[in-house]
Amino acid sequence: MSASDATPRFLDAGEAALVVEFGSGVDPAVSDRVLALDAALAEAAPTGLRELVPTYRSLMIHYDPLQITRDALVGMVEERLSAPTTRARKAVLWTVPCCYEAPHGEDLAEMAEIMGMPAEKAAQIHAGATYRAYMYGFAPGFTYLGGLPDEIAISRRTKPRPPHDSKVVLVGGGLSAIATFSMPTGWYVVGRTPERLYAPERASAFLMEPGDDIRFEPIDAATFAALDRRVEAGEVVARRQGQ
Repeated sequence: MSASDATPRFLDAGEAALVVEFGSGVDPAVSDRVLALDAALAEAAPTGLRELVPTYRSLMIHYDPLQITRDALVGMVEERLSAPTTRARKAVLWTVPCCYEAPHGEDLAEMAEIMGMPAEKAAQIHAGATYRAYMYGFAPGFTYLGGLPDEIAISRRTKPRPPHDSKVVLVGGGLSAIATFSMPTGWYVVGRTPERLYAPERASAFLMEPGDDIRFEPIDAATFAALDRRVEAGEVVARRQGQ
């Protein structure tokens, strides 16, 4: 059975959240099903629905059990799943500037050595891929990206490294990611973007949406500094294509 037609599982997360699980891995077909249900419920939200949280393989539905029962919610979800659905919004392709040069690609040389290649080659491979933004999690704006090429699919560290800068581009565990805040991490810091994927003062705090595609555009340190100043002034420097 393919990921696109597997029967979803209904799992309880406490007394006020229902998880609809569509698969067991990072898969575009699974993600499409998650996002289609997310869009269908958001478009015609039942009374008592509080929040929808999409992940790689599931949709968590927070609800008020005093306004809607679990059985009624499951019935509504099954009804929406039985109807032909498509994602309400087509994926947007974002081109995100990324500096792989020192001092921004702090762990690039280390990662490349482990993978048996020059740092420049590792950066080239990373920048040559198209990634899918699967979900936000862990911290505000922390974006999990699928589509990492196998040549640089390194495992995460066994022990976290010291805190990195904000807005870094990461690799680890077969994925890439963009971290919005400084923190310790078990991922490898391979670059840094001047763009802010999360800005609470914007009308839309999150720049991208789950399901969007991302390409990284290599820039040098001088260009990073110039773009960083523009971002600090409130400008969005990532480019978008499609709607």
